[in-house]
Amino acid sequence: MATKLLLSFAICRLIVTVGLTLDPTELLRLRVDGYLTVDPSDVETASLDFGMLTRAEPLAVLHPASAQDVARLVKAAYRSNYGFAVSARGHGHSINGQAQTSNGMVIQMSGSRGSGVASAGKPSQPRVWARERYVDVWGGELWIDVLRSTLEYGLAPKSWTDYLYLSVGGTLSNAGISGQTFNHGPQISNVHELDVVTGKGELVTCSEDQNPELFHAVLGGLGQFGIITRARISLEPAPQRVRWIRVLYSNFSAFTRDQEYLISLHAQPASQKFDYVEGFVIVDEGLINNWRSSFFSPRNPVKISSVGANEGVLYCLEITKNYHESSADTIDQEVESLLKKLNFIPTTVFTTDLLYVDFLDRVHKAELKLRSKGLWEVPHPWLNLFVPKSKIADFDKGVFKDILGNKTKTSGPILIYPMNKNKWDHRSSVVTPNEDVFYLVAFLRSALDNGEETQSLDYLTNQNRQILKFCDDAGINVKQYLPHYATQEEWMDHFGNEWDRFYQRKIEFDPRHILASGQQIFTPTFHSPSSMASW
Repeated sequence: MATKLLLSFAICRLIVTVGLTLDPTELLRLRVDGYLTVDPSDVETASLDFGMLTRAEPLAVLHPASAQDVARLVKAAYRSNYGFAVSARGHGHSINGQAQTSNGMVIQMSGSRGSGVASAGKPSQPRVWARERYVDVWGGELWIDVLRSTLEYGLAPKSWTDYLYLSVGGTLSNAGISGQTFNHGPQISNVHELDVVTGKGELVTCSEDQNPELFHAVLGGLGQFGIITRARISLEPAPQRVRWIRVLYSNFSAFTRDQEYLISLHAQPASQKFDYVEGFVIVDEGLINNWRSSFFSPRNPVKISSVGANEGVLYCLEITKNYHESSADTIDQEVESLLKKLNFIPTTVFTTDLLYVDFLDRVHKAELKLRSKGLWEVPHPWLNLFVPKSKIADFDKGVFKDILGNKTKTSGPILIYPMNKNKWDHRSSVVTPNEDVFYLVAFLRSALDNGEETQSLDYLTNQNRQILKFCDDAGINVKQYLPHYATQEEWMDHFGNEWDRFYQRKIEFDPRHILASGQQIFTPTFHSPSSMASW
């Protein structure tokens, strides 16, 4: 009874706010097992995201108890005469309002009130199939909880993101990348099967063999073709410990040459390659000893001037070797053999050893420190770019050494690491540079209101524009990761030759453009289904 009253109140708000022509009894007949609410705290949470750059207040928020709840709501939107947008929200870690909507409802997939309800559509916790080496997880499950569940069986997913407090559905809708990508591919290359609610409100199971077009469309599809309610993720035996190493370079060519060499070893036996390859750029004294670089001892801080930085810029290679305690006697030899082939500054080898789970969850520890200082819930004007290998030296010269240089006090890490294109499935919806190797360059900076001009939101936003303009002027065909554009023309340019395929998939799986309108790729077309025959 209480649920029906809440639902009635939510429907009344929809009618008053947008003049919804949908018969209220249609929503009342949804009989959702979760909660549809207009509670101010729920609405406010769904109005914001990690980026803190945009705000869009939804009309209501659904906390689903099952995949069927998700399907019922989307189907109601699809069948209604007026219609309304539906956006799925995970942990709210989007940057530019991608999971927001101001003309519809948000489905809160992570931390739903129904999360403890076991049902046919939503298990109460990840279900591990140890013999088959995969795990079934709810789309709103956080990767940290997937890890905890699989470790109980001595298993773990193969490919990760740097930060684990992200939803499975969220990262699979983009790609999901980290230092393991060169070896295992992105997270979307490690999925066996999905349950997806399409824009027609149909709950569909899909895989390589079953409904493959939907399967590949949804992976990296930016939420445009369906809401992931279940994912079957590939697992491998979990290591116990990690040897974590950082070395410094002053020469960019040596740095990228070594990174590219290390990722070329992906087909070698485990003993002859590193398990994780990343890196970051150091353009000021603060960054090398800040939160992302807390690996270095604060009692013995590293000075850029002491290691001969080229034009005030240093590059840090970050690598790891996974191992079991039973093989600890060989790990030193394996690491030393690999390090001998690299050309870093000899005096700058920094090493630590820790549990596998502690390494994977390393950024959360930094989050807790930032929260304690009030530096977490601030604007994040992030810019993530895929840069082709052939242009990475030009990017270094024009961006790291010129636009940034040693004149910018950085308020967050600048990551850089290469990936192998053959580890990405071309059938997915993700677009990457058309070269065998391309780099992620991620400007993960926070805007701080501390009186420092170079850390202000306006300054960082303008600098992002400068970087994109430089790439355009220099003929560097970058592709945004976690892309954000304001017009469909820009989206068409982003997808290039893949636009027609992307557009056709939209027509097939979300013809009324109901889903993920916050991406600003398609404008919702709220017409009755019967009128679509003339499209």
